[in-house]
Amino acid sequence: MTDAQETAADTSLRTTGGAPPDDVAPAPIPLLEPREGIPPVVTSDDALARVVAAFAAGTGPVAVDAERASGYRYGQRAYLVQLRREGAGSALIDPVGCPDLSSLGEALHGSEWILHAATQDLPCLREIGMTPTGLFDTELAGRLAGFPRVGLGAMVESVLGYALEKGHSAVDWSTRPLPDPWLRYAALDVELLIDLRNALEGELDRQGKLEWAQEEFNAIAAAPPAPPRKDPWRRTSGMHKVRRRRQMAVVRELWNARDQVAQRRDISPGKVLGDAAIVEAALSLPANVQALTALPGFGHRMGRRQLEQWQAAIDRAKALPEAELPQPGQPLAGPPPPRSWADKDPAAAARLSAARAAVSELAERLHMPQENLITPDTVRRVCWEPPKSPTPGAVEDVLTSYGARRWQVEQVAPLLVRALTEAA
Repeated sequence: MTDAQETAADTSLRTTGGAPPDDVAPAPIPLLEPREGIPPVVTSDDALARVVAAFAAGTGPVAVDAERASGYRYGQRAYLVQLRREGAGSALIDPVGCPDLSSLGEALHGSEWILHAATQDLPCLREIGMTPTGLFDTELAGRLAGFPRVGLGAMVESVLGYALEKGHSAVDWSTRPLPDPWLRYAALDVELLIDLRNALEGELDRQGKLEWAQEEFNAIAAAPPAPPRKDPWRRTSGMHKVRRRRQMAVVRELWNARDQVAQRRDISPGKVLGDAAIVEAALSLPANVQALTALPGFGHRMGRRQLEQWQAAIDRAKALPEAELPQPGQPLAGPPPPRSWADKDPAAAARLSAARAAVSELAERLHMPQENLITPDTVRRVCWEPPKSPTPGAVEDVLTSYGARRWQVEQVAPLLVRALTEAA
């Protein structure tokens, strides 16, 4: 980075409220190379130990990123971890060669981690022994500060005045060796995260939202791992076309068979068998392999053995007794869809309409997305089953029980009290 670029990084903060009033913002400066060049990829225990020592001796927050091979490999494991810290520089670590990074996680214990869209990377980092005790999420900070675009490239450009090259975001990061252009891209992803964090902290403080952001970051860091999704086969794309229980059973059997193959071969399930093919088979209920071959997605390129395993899954579903067929839809864990409220409970529908309008207006005044002010599901639950006496204390308790943070309760509870009272 040149002296001129460093000056620009120190002085540029083009927020939604701080853009130059007279002229169009200057063109972003392309960020083409990491400051110290592309770091060597760490693939051995000795090299990892040196990185751990360097980052333990560094100061300040730690920029962290991870690259996965979504769409290519099974699961969401990390195939590259990038870090940067003052006094340590940048590091690129290969979790294939170094699958246990718990020593690095321990060395960074107590430090603030800077991540962009933290909830996307935390699960794969946790798998290799890295869990933050505190963090700063630059994407979430951008949402709370009211930025219209919160992708990393857009944030770096609008806040710091640099253009990041994003052409390698969807490549197969399980490729070995990783090409230099990919490694350059990966290193640049953490190059300015610390600068971005510092600028966003200042902007949030200016808007009076810094404590709100810190509550959000603490909640993310403290959140337990998400439980396994129940009946994941129900999320098959095109599932809405499948109406009959026998057909649903076919989707379930094919989905499970595909998942086993994908896991065994370490390949993305979509590359084994497409969702559209699963739905076609469920709707058609082919009688044999010959009939299956005629369906889209099961053409001549698929081997006989593969076709037979898919047909076997279909036949298993067709042979199930009625009692073992899946039920249509999933049991509701909350209120019914809002579109049905007017018929089921007109009073609840009135409460929801009033609450939504109030939340929308407040979110607009605060310059943040409604879902970051309060989740729509929380609003629905409170309006469907409000406290018997909607006092401020009672509404605050209900919001807290649904996971709302203190700042959200303070902002939203008065609105919901009014909506619940006036629509009663």
